[in-house]
Amino acid sequence: MPADGTVRQVRIGGIAAALGLNPKTIRYYEQIGLLPVQARTASGYRVYGPADEDRLRFIGKAKALGLTLKEIGEILELRRGGERPCEHVLELLDSKLAEVDAQVRALTDFKQELVTMREEAADTAAAEACVCGIIEHHVTFSRGGPARVASNLWRRPPRRTR
Repeated sequence: MPADGTVRQVRIGGIAAALGLNPKTIRYYEQIGLLPVQARTASGYRVYGPADEDRLRFIGKAKALGLTLKEIGEILELRRGGERPCEHVLELLDSKLAEVDAQVRALTDFKQELVTMREEAADTAAAEACVCGIIEHHVTFSRGGPARVASNLWRRPPRRTR
C-alpha cells in the first residue's frame, strides 16, 4: 500500500505483464466469474488491485495442479459463500491422483506393448504384409489401453445415417 494509504491499482496490461498472462485471459476470467467485474477509470480502463492479483495467482496455481476452470470456480464460490474450501480441494486432489494413477497404469501397459512389439520385430519385419509386417502382424492387447486407442485413431468415424 502506498504511503498515502491508497490502494495501488493497475490497468489490465500491467497486471497481465506482472503475472505473465494475456489480457484476454484476464477478461475471460472476469466473464466466467472467476474474477469479479472490475471497476473502470473515467476513460473506461479496467483497474485491478492487490486482491485481484492474489486471486489471479491462486487461479494460476490451481491450474498448475490440473484443476479445471470449473473446479476453480467451485472453490472460489465456496470461499465467497464463507466456507473454507479445503475439504473440497482434498476431494478434487484425490480425484486427480486417481486419474494420474490410471494414466500411469495405461502408459506402463502401453510401454510393455511397445517393448513386446520391438522384441517381435525381428520375426515380423520380413513377414508378408501390405505395408509393414511389424505393425500388421502384431496383436494389440484388448483391454482398451493406449495401444488399442491409438490403433483406432486412424479409422474413420462411422457414417451418420439420416
